[in-house]
Amino acid sequence: MSLILSIESSCDETAAAIVEDGSKVLASVVASQIAKHAPHGGVVPELAAREHLKAVIPVTEGALKEAGVTLKDISAVAVTQGPGLIPALLVGMNFAKGLAQANKLPLIGINHFLAHIYGAFLDGDLEVLKNPDTYPMLALVVSGGHTSLLLVDKDGSARQLGCTIDDAAGEALDKGAKLLGLGYPGGPVMQKTAENGDPEKFDFPRPLTGGAGRALSPENLYNFSFSGIKTALLYHVRKAQEADCCDAQWLADTAASFQRAVVDVLVRKTLTVLKNYPVKTVVVAGGVACNAELRRMMAERLPKRITLKIAPPKYCTDNAAMVGGIAWHAFNKQEFSGLNMDAFARLPRIVSVPFVGK
Repeated sequence: MSLILSIESSCDETAAAIVEDGSKVLASVVASQIAKHAPHGGVVPELAAREHLKAVIPVTEGALKEAGVTLKDISAVAVTQGPGLIPALLVGMNFAKGLAQANKLPLIGINHFLAHIYGAFLDGDLEVLKNPDTYPMLALVVSGGHTSLLLVDKDGSARQLGCTIDDAAGEALDKGAKLLGLGYPGGPVMQKTAENGDPEKFDFPRPLTGGAGRALSPENLYNFSFSGIKTALLYHVRKAQEADCCDAQWLADTAASFQRAVVDVLVRKTLTVLKNYPVKTVVVAGGVACNAELRRMMAERLPKRITLKIAPPKYCTDNAAMVGGIAWHAFNKQEFSGLNMDAFARLPRIVSVPFVGK
């Protein structure tokens, strides 16, 4: 049995977890900073780093207590290395380095993007990852910082088929909510407002889906773009304000229609990949995977032959359990990081995943 103590501090949540053998989550503690960043309408990196400094020791102690273990029971320390906000990442990384060195434990740096994908396999049977019938596997990672399609084969090789060329889907929902005066964080409040609206009331654009009467260029076949949807919303709001028709029903209908447009693009792009590759499993992960409309439309529109795995909501948003889970595979391969490892802000080119293959 191997127990991984993991730390996550890539953005505005300070998290720690204890994960047994890559799947069983014994403890997952998250300290949110939403109240701190809400007045600013978004995450302030320096403020996030200061809050991480306050929270990292309490959440780690809380995870150890919740799991009923001590540092003497821990096999390795894992930490998010990137991508993310550098000031925030450095807090978690330096804490993890000190913890590992002081307790003579191996240190494992983890790619936050890949950890999100792994979140769909926590608390489950990992044999599915060893089954050749699971592959090729298509992962849609959709969050405030990423909107990407990654194709994974049975030998662990991977390639990014498409990504956003401007804004991520989560960012579009956050900024859309801000334009509508709904508050922060935008994704959850947008979904709540949309519950009483008509998603077909207003027709927002679906960029890079070939629906504007123009042929879609081959290089953008699997890419995403959400800046145009935000601009359309801005003009929609201005027009309604000039006509003085921004009542509660208009707001609900607008939120529902805007959310439907974002989700529709995500589903359409996924379906486009399925037409051109023999995908057997689709994984949906990342913070936006919490969205009920996305979960429903994926389940409804994907072919029945496809196995759909959507990460549980508690493992969609930033957490340390997904970090500890994926780190177990590196631990088994004795693939450790040095104390000189550094944080990285941007997603590097991905050619393989650590949780598939030998």
